[in-house]
Amino acid sequence: MSSSCNNLEFKNKNYTCTFEITIDLIGGKWKPLIIWHLGTKGTLRFNELKKLIPQITQKMLTQQLRELESDNLVIRKVYPQVPPKVEYSLTDVGESLMPILSMMCKWGDNYYKLNL
Repeated sequence: MSSSCNNLEFKNKNYTCTFEITIDLIGGKWKPLIIWHLGTKGTLRFNELKKLIPQITQKMLTQQLRELESDNLVIRKVYPQVPPKVEYSLTDVGESLMPILSMMCKWGDNYYKLNL
């Protein structure tokens, strides 16, 4: 396994390893869950995502979706109607994370079963 481990500048931030970029883009408590739900359930509206992740606040969900959109992992589509309709889906780059998240899900399942 290789990764570039030296001083890198990416999106006006400095990193020492490309793994840091990955963690910066999808790390934390909520981003992997948001990506997982969009990847397994397809296009969802804000309230549908909120119901799937009941512990997240509306403010945090909004912030995380904006960051994921800014990083080209999520697409936000606004329909010009009243009331406004907004849908979220994964970009191709976001979709490319699904095998990784699937492996993490399997690992968590195995860990859970071994530690019951």
